[in-house]
Amino acid sequence: MDETNKSVSEFVLLGLSKSWELQLFFFMVFSLFYVATIIGNSLIVITVIADSHLHSPMYFLLTNLSIIDMSLASFATPKMVTDYLTGHKTISFDGCITQIFFLHLFTGTEIILLMAMSFDRYIAICKPLRYASVISPWVCVALVVASWIVGVMHSMSQVIFALTLPFCGPNEVDSFFCDLPVVFQLACVDTYVLGLFMISTSGIIALSCFIILFNSYVIVLVTIKHHSSKGSSKALTTCTAHFIVVFMFFGPCILIYMWPLNSFLIDKILSVFYTIFTPILNPVIYTLRNQEVKTAMRKLKNRLLNPNKTTPLHYF
Repeated sequence: MDETNKSVSEFVLLGLSKSWELQLFFFMVFSLFYVATIIGNSLIVITVIADSHLHSPMYFLLTNLSIIDMSLASFATPKMVTDYLTGHKTISFDGCITQIFFLHLFTGTEIILLMAMSFDRYIAICKPLRYASVISPWVCVALVVASWIVGVMHSMSQVIFALTLPFCGPNEVDSFFCDLPVVFQLACVDTYVLGLFMISTSGIIALSCFIILFNSYVIVLVTIKHHSSKGSSKALTTCTAHFIVVFMFFGPCILIYMWPLNSFLIDKILSVFYTIFTPILNPVIYTLRNQEVKTAMRKLKNRLLNPNKTTPLHYF
């Protein structure tokens, strides 16, 4: 990296508030949410792996979504809660770039994975006779690998863009982590063109993917509406849960990157939402609304509490 292009060696993260009382409140709340996110998503991963009845494409994709959500919750939250304790709210230039890389890696990967999950539900409900041949194990693996490849490519484009920016003065990031919408405004260049770049590379991509996902779930829900069986009711519950996750994940991302010059207060609220609150939606929505997962968790609990007792397996 050419040191002549940057005189800023570190950034100051202003966080969410300067009030000590609010910082203490945020520390307790965000610590609780982070621990719950890790435990909840880990429980999903362990349950799916341990129960052979859940070894299906939908739960394979759900397991990968849990892994991504844990990663998304971990790239900035631990540092933030630690900063509240130590009062050390600075981050090195390289550390800032690293946060940008992982943020866009995990969000980009999750976007493609959510599209893969919608494709899985579309084939299962609208083309059920072709499901086994279309959604094979190898196709699932390919979809997951493709999602990570797209995530890496997207994050690299954002990092390369950030590394080309000259930082020669202000170094206060008005957020609790580094992201392009707040960092690029500290660059010693005209930010108008930079804002257009973010809209084209992140905002439009997120909006386009959301429109595609929205349309696919509308088609699925319309298809379900024409059936009144128990299986259709179960499919409706599953797809509704999927759509809730999609809406809660894409909403803040679209608002931040389509209008990058929003007020910092709104950006902070949205950033907290999709980096801290959204990752916990996965275990909450999928475990509380999915009877198969709840049944598998009960069997896993019984197996752990009574290791010498064998119980018959039932699959609903």
